Amino acid sequence: MDLIEKYCGLFGKLKRAYQNGGAPHKPILLLAILKSVESKVITSNRIYITPEIIMNFRELWSKLVTTKHQMNFALPFFHMRSEPFWKIINKPGIFIPLTSSHSIKSLGSINECIQYAEIDIELMDLMIDKQSNLILTNLLLSTYFSVSSNVTLEYQELHEIEHQIMHDDQYTYKARILEIEKTYNTEQGEEIFYIRCGIFKREIPKIYNYTCAISKMQITTTANAQFVDACHIVPFSISKNDTITNGISLCPNLHRAFDRGLITIDSNYRVKVSPNFTEKDSPYSLKQFEGHEIILPTITSQYPLLENLDWHSKEKWVSS
Repeated sequence: MDLIEKYCGLFGKLKRAYQNGGAPHKPILLLAILKSVESKVITSNRIYITPEIIMNFRELWSKLVTTKHQMNFALPFFHMRSEPFWKIINKPGIFIPLTSSHSIKSLGSINECIQYAEIDIELMDLMIDKQSNLILTNLLLSTYFSVSSNVTLEYQELHEIEHQIMHDDQYTYKARILEIEKTYNTEQGEEIFYIRCGIFKREIPKIYNYTCAISKMQITTTANAQFVDACHIVPFSISKNDTITNGISLCPNLHRAFDRGLITIDSNYRVKVSPNFTEKDSPYSLKQFEGHEIILPTITSQYPLLENLDWHSKEKWVSS
């Protein structure tokens, strides 16, 4: 038996609940992964949860699923572990909390507990090959959805969210978030917010050229690793604001110091360090940055909003 025959056999006999015509979650997730490999969003056999793969899942669901099943990305990502080609890699020392029915609670639970899923390397090689990718895609479509041809994804919702994060003012964006909270159930809302937060985390470092705005640390890597963080100036829980003018790119230690009010940034984009702590002299001290002007994006409209920085200085900074 050659490899394509082996995985066609496995894909054609997925373990799934058979109520309401059969749960479509696993086939939709595999289709989303195949699409993500085809577009080079996924480039290794480690499957991380990204805005793109969730958006692929959502768009494929809207085009293919006609049953009464509820769309939920977390379910197949977790339950695919019952298939021989899929392995869940937990974060060290963290175990996945399960419901009484031995299911995953939510996307948030997965994100907190799971590093990534891992598929067979030989399966990944098949997905990278265009012809094999098409064979696996069409097998899933014809087996589970009575569709025998490929499905085109338009990414309209993803592009709209990207545009909103890059161009909305804070009031328009907050109104969108409040409408989502009112319209969608918990699981659906969580997926949408995860996508939005993921795009924020991706775009903020990008507009700062992947550089910490305060320390100027810049590390680039071909691995799936990020060395500077996208930091909300006014926390999302308060502001409902993922727009880029509510963000700044910081390395992890300065991100933590900013969140805890040990440093802030004034209206001249200069660092202010709290006098309310002591530290030993070291190359990593916070007080060395006192009065330093931060680096800023090349486009003025992408600068941190002064109103947000003022909020942080008044509400978070430990001034005495």
